[in-house]
Amino acid sequence: MDRFLMSDLIAWKDSQRRKPLILNGARQVGKTWLLREFGAREFENVAYVNFDNNERLIGQFDHGYDIDRLLLALQAEARQPITPGKTLVILDEIQECPKAITSLKYFCEDARELAVTAAGSLLGLAVHSGTGFPVGKVNMLDLHPMSFFEFLEAKGERYLRELVDGGDWQLIGSFSSELESFLREYCYVGGMPEVVQTHLRDADLGKTRKLQMEIIDSYENDMSKHLSQHDAEGAIAVWQSLPRHLAEENKRFVFGHVREGSRAREFHAAVTWLVKAGLACKVPRVSKPGIPLSAYSDDSIFKLFSLDVGLLGALADLDYGSIIEGNRIFTEFKGALTEQFVCQELVVAGLTPYYWSAENSRGEIDFLVHSKGAIYPIEVKAEENLRSKSLAAFNAKYEGMSPRRFSLSGFRDQEWMRNVPLYAIGNPGNWI
Repeated sequence: MDRFLMSDLIAWKDSQRRKPLILNGARQVGKTWLLREFGAREFENVAYVNFDNNERLIGQFDHGYDIDRLLLALQAEARQPITPGKTLVILDEIQECPKAITSLKYFCEDARELAVTAAGSLLGLAVHSGTGFPVGKVNMLDLHPMSFFEFLEAKGERYLRELVDGGDWQLIGSFSSELESFLREYCYVGGMPEVVQTHLRDADLGKTRKLQMEIIDSYENDMSKHLSQHDAEGAIAVWQSLPRHLAEENKRFVFGHVREGSRAREFHAAVTWLVKAGLACKVPRVSKPGIPLSAYSDDSIFKLFSLDVGLLGALADLDYGSIIEGNRIFTEFKGALTEQFVCQELVVAGLTPYYWSAENSRGEIDFLVHSKGAIYPIEVKAEENLRSKSLAAFNAKYEGMSPRRFSLSGFRDQEWMRNVPLYAIGNPGNWI
């Protein structure tokens, strides 16, 4: 399966200002596979080492940051020569060795000619007293679950994806039924690479769901491994509450819904951990659509989404029939999967989502993003009912906006708002 981030890795390899690269992302989104595939395609050999449960390797970084010595250790561990211009070095699970994270500074300063990459999850939680993150000395890329367009490519539908990319809406509309069918399938399967691969191989929705649950179990085991018993129980409770929160008409995260009578201080750290671990996406509320949106955000009021639409459906125990019964999957538990899909597609596109709600009314805008000097208020419609009262009122109140509505309806450019099919979100050039 191809990942679109491969082109960014190739650009990094060819850059004259290349620094050691950290590929960040939640567990099981495909970081290791992507770096190994990149090395196989673009280099003569790969020197791969893994810090997980590797005390011998971790211990080498306790003796300082002499690069020549570290390279000898890495060669011995990888059983591969490390040659500038020919070798890709992969430091996997680097979060297990905070001093190895710090060492990237010295690789940048003393061995810039080497192609050094690191893959890690929980990096925001790994650096502690006595170590430091190499700010300004590394390049960073984030890998997310496979997008809908990557899913189409994996299914052998490259030309259909290119058709949507082309932006000929009349032509695209002729294939809308096929695209909606694939989108229903994607909203059930999601974008975790192993799940997608298994689904394409076996075409067994039961196996697909079983594997999703295994990933969820592994995430909850991670919480128990990295947190105290009390904090792990809180993180698991927040994680498991996501479907309940997103099933509400008002999808704002409410700490009292995690456990009856609970307060923010009991679960604030749990939310922070889930976000830093890449398992959840926090979408803060903004008081007004000003530029930059971050200046008007309130970090204490937010929506909380999962990293993957398929895992959210598994958490909610969504049944198999949902992908074959019309558009039911888009409307299940108040359209939660549809908003989840839109959120993660925005994130993959490099856009930071916020949302807006009125102080004393039910008016709400599902998402707002800022791009190229403009604010785009986004309404998500899971049903064919396309009345957009909140979006129209918001547009009337705040001039100069560029409203967008993502729905199952075809492309339509009105005077004040543009309707974009859900399956076309993946190319912002079609709607920004």
